[in-house]
Amino acid sequence: MPIFIYSNPKTGEIREIVQSVHEEHTFVDEDGAAWNREYTVPTASIDSKLDPFSASDFARKTNTKGTLGDIIDRSKEMSIKRSDKLGYDPIQEKHYENYSKRRNGHEHNDVRKRKLKEKLKSNKWFKEA
Repeated sequence: MPIFIYSNPKTGEIREIVQSVHEEHTFVDEDGAAWNREYTVPTASIDSKLDPFSASDFARKTNTKGTLGDIIDRSKEMSIKRSDKLGYDPIQEKHYENYSKRRNGHEHNDVRKRKLKEKLKSNKWFKEA
């Protein structure tokens, strides 16, 4: 059964009342005062779960009205999901490999930074701030 929200017009108190969809959506308290119904934005979402490894899911989700910035943000979200699941992002690692091949073995700056951090962590004299 759904929950409906009512507010007392005099005190501003808010109550959540469980009512059937078929009932009349009114609430009268024990003192006989009628409360106002409060309307909220629905919280249901459709198609909110995307497979971060699926290129077709990414294309389907980004093939809507939006900006290039929206696509970049969605790409970053999916990269984070892949990293959380596997500990690394295989698509990003493939990009870094291709970058290195195209530039005669020169590593991407992100890879160089990651290797430097790993090297510094192994140094017993170094403390990360």
